[in-house]
Amino acid sequence: MDGTIEFTMGLSEGYAWPWPIAVYLFFAGISGGALTLALCLRFFKGQTENTPFLKAASLVSLVTIALGMICLVFDLTNPLFFWKMLVFYNLNSVMSIGVIALSAYIPLVALVALFALEEEVRAIKQLQFLVPVLDALRKFRSPAEKLTLVLALSVCAYTGFLISALIRFPLINTSVLPALFVASGLSAGGAAAKMLAVGMFKEDLHSSEMKLLHGAEWPIMFFEALFIFMIAISLMTGNAGAQYAFSAFVEGTWATLFWVGVVGIGFGGPLLLNFATGKTFSHSAQAFYMSGVCALSGMMCLRMFVLYAGQYYAI
Repeated sequence: MDGTIEFTMGLSEGYAWPWPIAVYLFFAGISGGALTLALCLRFFKGQTENTPFLKAASLVSLVTIALGMICLVFDLTNPLFFWKMLVFYNLNSVMSIGVIALSAYIPLVALVALFALEEEVRAIKQLQFLVPVLDALRKFRSPAEKLTLVLALSVCAYTGFLISALIRFPLINTSVLPALFVASGLSAGGAAAKMLAVGMFKEDLHSSEMKLLHGAEWPIMFFEALFIFMIAISLMTGNAGAQYAFSAFVEGTWATLFWVGVVGIGFGGPLLLNFATGKTFSHSAQAFYMSGVCALSGMMCLRMFVLYAGQYYAI
């Protein structure tokens, strides 16, 4: 990478990876997770129509990856020179490989969203200039969606690979982190897309597709918890540096963030709303939206915990 493309250490009191990176990780995870679920469901069920969930997931994915890139660019020491990242590549750099993936992913997400929202595009007079684009590219829709699915998963995992390369931070420097970020991205991305599908695109809260997605939440949450457990155990039973990093789970501000934000809100909230409340309430719209907000909040807390606690307990 060019020497002028560096991450600032001024936005977060000396942390090499400050809060804009945590927000970027949050948005990128939602983007990749939402579109991965929507496209997997589309291919699994052989859908040909643009379902409310596909519309919602594609819109969520496009908006969140755009917001994430804004955070990433503004965290650069010289934001106006961000274009150099698109010109100068170093294939030995995880960041540079990620930039290549994002350069392909973002326009493909826009194309997938354009096809998914075709009815809405045709109904809005100001967007009629996009209709010829839709007609010209229609034959590329299926291959574009398949490639986008691969890239969506890659974006989720890439955010984990990006920060796991920091060898001085045992909590971060683990091969499990990309898998954890994929699982948490699927969980939060699915929650965001489901809420938008019901709220904006009038999906039935109890439709067959929503029930299938609701059923997928629990194995995804199980694997997310399993990956966190694996990281914690590897630190607890590791060398002195690893055991020092394990302190992030049991003491101080970051332990509070983990147990209250990640475990209490992110895991406990949806479980409580679905199993510990009455059947009438657990199937209501209020419980549905509250559970979704819990999943999103838990994911943001997880990203903050991993990034900040990982850097705080350095060796």
